Amino acid sequence: MNAQLLQVADAVAREKSVDRELVLEAMEQAIRTAARRTYAGKHVEAEVDRQTGEIRLYHVRTVVEQVEDPENELTLEEARKLDPQAEIGSELREQLPPIELGRIAAQTAKQVINQKIREAERERVVAEYGPRVGELITGIVKRVERGNVYLDLGRGEAVMYREDMLPRETFRQGDRVKVYIREVRNQPKGPLVFVSRADAGMVLRLFEQEVPEIQDGIVSIQAIARDPGSRSKIAVVSTDPAVDPVGACVGMRGARVQAVVNELHGEKIDIIEWTDDPAVFVVNALAPAEIERVLVDETRNTIEVAVSEDNLAMAIGRRGQNVRLASELTGWNIEIMSTGEERERRQEEMARAQALFQEALDIDEDFAQVLVAEGFLSLEDLAYCAVEEIAAIEGLDMEVAQELQNRARNALLDRALAKADETSGISLLDLPGMTREIAERLAERDIMSVESLADAAVDEIEDVEGLSREQAEALILAAREASGWFDE
Repeated sequence: MNAQLLQVADAVAREKSVDRELVLEAMEQAIRTAARRTYAGKHVEAEVDRQTGEIRLYHVRTVVEQVEDPENELTLEEARKLDPQAEIGSELREQLPPIELGRIAAQTAKQVINQKIREAERERVVAEYGPRVGELITGIVKRVERGNVYLDLGRGEAVMYREDMLPRETFRQGDRVKVYIREVRNQPKGPLVFVSRADAGMVLRLFEQEVPEIQDGIVSIQAIARDPGSRSKIAVVSTDPAVDPVGACVGMRGARVQAVVNELHGEKIDIIEWTDDPAVFVVNALAPAEIERVLVDETRNTIEVAVSEDNLAMAIGRRGQNVRLASELTGWNIEIMSTGEERERRQEEMARAQALFQEALDIDEDFAQVLVAEGFLSLEDLAYCAVEEIAAIEGLDMEVAQELQNRARNALLDRALAKADETSGISLLDLPGMTREIAERLAERDIMSVESLADAAVDEIEDVEGLSREQAEALILAAREASGWFDE
């Protein structure tokens, strides 16, 4: 029986690909658990001899100053009768008679052993596949349950959920499948390795396998946008001017990209040259549609694209796929319109700017048209550009340009000062004792609302030109009253 125990341990270790010592430790724990039913109340330890397989049980008692658990504790005086070297805290082991494992005890022992082996298997899988997240691996389909595919990886099991597969993709038991390791998770039960064929990383790794220039670091994939099973867009760049990154990924007669397409069951792949110029990058990403005009709005992270009526459907793509993938690839919000719509929007924008300039800058219609024609479409454009840009307009000199810029800045300041505070509902100019001159001086210090003035200290504004300390105190007090500081 003892020899058979070691043989069982060896067989289990080989079958489960775990260490033999771990199996023996699981057996010792199982025997200890079963022995506690026989020796109730005793602290029992079990030991399996690694050479003979003999099972030994021990009652372990601890040496203490004051005994609280007579079953498992003893005094120093009692301990030294058994072991003259005993000290407080020592443990004395007394061998117990072996036990017979009944049906329930044997079942309990089996559960303990199985649990320990499952834990060891999980730890081994995490240790082996954890560092390989982001790699491609080939597995064999073990079973398909509720649309999810379970794969045998050789030294572990992986699961590929329905959403991680390509549309209309089916598998049968025994199929060999190339997958992307998406995640390795240590959890109490169930599969630990999660794989995917729909992840964008799958496309990246396939190109790395097919394109030697990517492996050598000459060509790199900067971004990927993917609609699994339908279309992918990848942006590539070369560190060597002599190497065409797009051509390297396409390969001779399209052999390299076709190998990737075949693995992905016909998924179309657009290969685009990456550039740090957002307008050019977006134009490349929307290919094969021909772009007429591009307008970049960095403040909204938006790029407006105008295309001809003939190219509109191609630029948008089926169900918006082309523009959606291009937006995901470039990181910009892309708004596509026809050239006719763009022209109408442009005319409306120019008309609004012209009316704004006439009113805010106190200039005539012709002058406003000139400014709009030169590309100035807002007061901010005039207020914060280099004055030389305005002076460069035909018929204007530096003096007129400076006057225009001053008027634009004053108009913006008037807007800011006249804007009602969200808390008080009144503007800075509405406060008693406030003058436009004082408001302008405060605006230079970024105090342009009732609330910001209420938060200010007297020392911060008493040196404002034309403002005494008493006036400063009165204005701050008025701002605080208007902001509701003293409301009960």
